Amino acid sequence: MDLSAQIKNSLIERIKQSENLDLLKAIQAIFDTSDENIYELNEHQKKSISLSKIQIEEGNVQKSEEVILEMKKWLQSK
Repeated sequence: MDLSAQIKNSLIERIKQSENLDLLKAIQAIFDTSDENIYELNEHQKKSISLSKIQIEEGNVQKSEEVILEMKKWLQSK
């Protein structure tokens, strides 16, 4: 039996045997939230992501190293 199956079986048994209502509610909440879209974006965030995708498609990007170097130069000039 693989590790995933072992963990599942162990959890099933522990849940079946538990009389702790708070624990069972917490487990239920974990399952409920894992099924939901946890990250809700507002319109500004969605527009920012869309703009970023367009910039990437158009090749308007810089390597992280280049940005870091520019920031270091800028900070040294202050």
